[in-house]
Amino acid sequence: MPDPSRRDFLKLATTAFLTTTGLIGVGALIRFLDYQTEPAPKTEFDIGLASNYAMNSRTLLADVPAVLIHNQAGFSALSLVCTHLGCTVEQKADGFTCPCHGSRYDENGKVLRGPAKKSLPSLRVETSADGHLILHTN
Repeated sequence: MPDPSRRDFLKLATTAFLTTTGLIGVGALIRFLDYQTEPAPKTEFDIGLASNYAMNSRTLLADVPAVLIHNQAGFSALSLVCTHLGCTVEQKADGFTCPCHGSRYDENGKVLRGPAKKSLPSLRVETSADGHLILHTN
C-alpha cells in the first residue's frame, strides 16, 4: 500500500473529526430529550380523622405547610407560604411572621406589615366518606 498523500490524510482526519463531533452532538441531543423532570408536588393530603382535631384548635401541618383550624363553623386551613416570595412563615402568638423579609400576618392570615401585599391563601378541606380530612393545596 502506498503512502497516503497529504490531501488523503487531511480528508481522512477531517472525516474522522466531523464524525466524532456529530456522534457527540447526537449523544447530547438524546440525553437532552430523555431528561426526567421532577414529579409534580402533591396537592392533596390525607391529614387523618376529623375526630383527631379538638374543637377550637389550630394545628400546624409542617409537611404541607399549612395550619388547620377547627372551630364552630367546621374545618378550614391557611397556607403557610408567604405571598411575597414563597418562604414558609412561622407561627407566633399573635399571628405569623415571614423569616425571609419580615412580612407579618394576623391569626387569620391578613397582612399586617409588608412587603407582602396579599393575605395568606385559604385552602380547601373536605371530609371523606370514612371520616378522614383531605386538604387540597391547589
